[in-house]
Amino acid sequence: MWPDWRLFEPAIRKAAGLGTSPAHPDPDTYAQTSAHTDVLVVGGGNAGLAAALHAAQAGKSVVLVTGGTHWGGRLAGTGDPVEGKPARVWIEDTLRALAALPNVTLKTRTLATGHYDHGMVALCERLTDHLPLGQRSGPRQRLWRVRTDELVLATGAIERPLVFRGNDRPGVMLAGAARAYLHRCGVVAGREIVLATNNDSAWQAAFDLAEAGTHIAAIADARETPSAALTTRAEALGIPVHAGMAPAAAIGGRAIRAVRLGRVNVAGRIEGQTIELRCDTLLVSGGWNPAVHLHSHGAGRLTLDPDLQSFVPLAAAGQKSIGGAAGDFAAESTLAAARGDDAPRKAASPIPALWSISETGEPDPEAWVDFQNDVTAGDVALAARENFRSVEHLKRYTTLGMASDQGKTSNVNGIGILGTLLDKPMEAIGTTKFRPPYDPTPFGVFAGHRVGEGLHPRRRLALHDWHVERGALLDEYGGWMRPAAYLRPGEQEADAVRREVLAVRSGVGLFEASPLGKIEVKGPDAAAFLDRMYVNTISTLKVGRCRYAIMLTENGTVFDDGVVTRLADDRFLVGTTSGHAAAVAEAFREWLQCEWTQMRVLVEDVTTCRAVANIAGPKARHALAALEPDIDISGDAFPHMSARAGRVCGIPAHVARVSFTGELSYEIAVPWRDAGQLWAALVEAGAPYGLIPFGIEALMTMRIEKGFLHVGSDTDGTTLPQDIGFGGIMRKKTQDFVGRRSALRPDGLRGDRRSLVGLEVTDGNPAPLVAGAHVLPEMAAAPKPGEGWVTSSAWSPTLEAPLALALVAHGQDRIGESVRIWNLGAWREARITGLCRYDPEGARLDA
Repeated sequence: MWPDWRLFEPAIRKAAGLGTSPAHPDPDTYAQTSAHTDVLVVGGGNAGLAAALHAAQAGKSVVLVTGGTHWGGRLAGTGDPVEGKPARVWIEDTLRALAALPNVTLKTRTLATGHYDHGMVALCERLTDHLPLGQRSGPRQRLWRVRTDELVLATGAIERPLVFRGNDRPGVMLAGAARAYLHRCGVVAGREIVLATNNDSAWQAAFDLAEAGTHIAAIADARETPSAALTTRAEALGIPVHAGMAPAAAIGGRAIRAVRLGRVNVAGRIEGQTIELRCDTLLVSGGWNPAVHLHSHGAGRLTLDPDLQSFVPLAAAGQKSIGGAAGDFAAESTLAAARGDDAPRKAASPIPALWSISETGEPDPEAWVDFQNDVTAGDVALAARENFRSVEHLKRYTTLGMASDQGKTSNVNGIGILGTLLDKPMEAIGTTKFRPPYDPTPFGVFAGHRVGEGLHPRRRLALHDWHVERGALLDEYGGWMRPAAYLRPGEQEADAVRREVLAVRSGVGLFEASPLGKIEVKGPDAAAFLDRMYVNTISTLKVGRCRYAIMLTENGTVFDDGVVTRLADDRFLVGTTSGHAAAVAEAFREWLQCEWTQMRVLVEDVTTCRAVANIAGPKARHALAALEPDIDISGDAFPHMSARAGRVCGIPAHVARVSFTGELSYEIAVPWRDAGQLWAALVEAGAPYGLIPFGIEALMTMRIEKGFLHVGSDTDGTTLPQDIGFGGIMRKKTQDFVGRRSALRPDGLRGDRRSLVGLEVTDGNPAPLVAGAHVLPEMAAAPKPGEGWVTSSAWSPTLEAPLALALVAHGQDRIGESVRIWNLGAWREARITGLCRYDPEGARLDA
């Protein structure tokens, strides 16, 4: 299909300057910390410095932050005096006073990125970004979560550019930027400079540059009658002034070489003849927009200031905006507000609305509004014609303000242009939603140490080193590094699994089951509580007996399963799957704390308190008896699904006779520190009976042979208890429990729901079916809706055939029926069977 996007996309993206995400992990580290302060002042200009000093002298703890490397803010980029002192002297004196106070914390290179609920402000402190690579050590950045009783926003204001043809040419820059270069760095922006503006502040840039020896070719002010004081000073400096004029276009290719000026009306249209002035730099200023981002993050509201032609913050609880952030640019009233005085703000000269300048009177498609996302005035006009008239729709249609700067210099101009086109006031247009972070911030600083194993630590078994020494092939199962199989020299994994399965079936095997969740639930109401949490009735369980149980979500789907043991009338040990122990314990606590607050129950996750060795196989009793436990382990005294407490090889132990292999099996739980002693004793005692260790893959193969459910493999987010054979238990239980109502909705009672069944491969192919393969009717030959899928599959060394489990539509009613299995274009043949294919009578379990 033409055009071939894959052919042209790379070139287009490269030309547009769009970057690519790194392919490798972030090599840097990041830190996080939390703090509380009485007053947090954001902004290191004159307003912020004065506010911090006033609060600190009142005895309050103060944190003052600035995103820059130096204090003073915009003031440091001017030569303006403050309280009779030069700006630099005033800044140094104030900093000296702050540094002498013990209740003040000063932070440079620390940007306030977001303002959240309950007075929480996120700060991003750049620790090493400014250092040469060879000198960097430690975290790159630090995230501060600061909670404050009072937030003072002295974040200043952002200068607006003018929107006219060619305003993206190199050499066109903001007047405030040129002034900052001069006073901070001693650098002049150009040799032949023209200034275009509609407000008083920009004139000072021209004056400062002229006094520094730079030639100012002209000042063009869109106002018909600029201040007499300004024009008089310009004349004294020999600067031509063009009142009522604005730039029609910047002329030049790779750099500006001239500017065309013309008379501009209130609508931004250039009228009459234009004049051309040669220059290498064009300074522009369309006014100032208070930086209201943090105010708005905290749900603060805005209003339009008709004198500034910009949005200013309204009063909000717990936060106060001062200085440029409040639209106040007079030093006297700014300092008064910083010190808590309610002096009225000094009236500024009104700034006329000048959102877009063109010679046609229509938004120019070559006049840039958003420089980073290449949005022009013509794009805004097109959006209005296409009926994208909501400011949020304008943003998404044009990408205005969607670049990494979030429209700091472009949004107000874009809103003004849209309001003009729709003939609506700007306050009716409104602003787009301000979202944190305020500036681009590395993802790493939000993650902090929660990356890699800091986020998802690899948990190791009690006998981890022993397994490694015995050739265990380790893999992650449920968050734990566990042996998949124990490989002998020259052995493949499949061969090792076959050997381990046959050894357990014919003799005895040893498996570490320490990761299985173990949660103690105790208290007078423990039995009643577990009745509410599980599909099964737990309260009828006798002391010393075990019961397999499943737990549901509130939606009625299967959440977890495990064996519940009653240790005493008021004490239970709840078993969970390895990966769900913490989630089940959290669910227990949530229900107790939020819903059933009257129940007298304590919940404690003891998973890592006890290590578990599982000894399984027809000779397991002989191997365990060799350790001379003080427990009667005979079949009659210690039947299947029961538990006893005693001592095994001198270690206090809890022994449960439960099985996931289908063989006689004992799970021996001892204190974690004693795992090595127990394990060594079992290995020695089992040696005469051919004991070998076996891994997860052998265990899973044996459970498939036996038809045992594995939550997460044989279930998904839609599986209900009736799909896995618990429908009868659920219907018989009259007491309510979590998920019951949801599981019994009409959809859960459909006759064609999928149910868990076994699959017997009938095509003579020894390869196991692929988990996830689709199950279709026997005569299916073309693509058609599937009736289910394979959930678990393995080669059975015991039966010497591939076996599988599957969720199949009304599968329990179709036992014996032939089906076809489809996976990626390949067909297999199978027959639906019952779940259990090995020892269906359970004689080996009950031995």
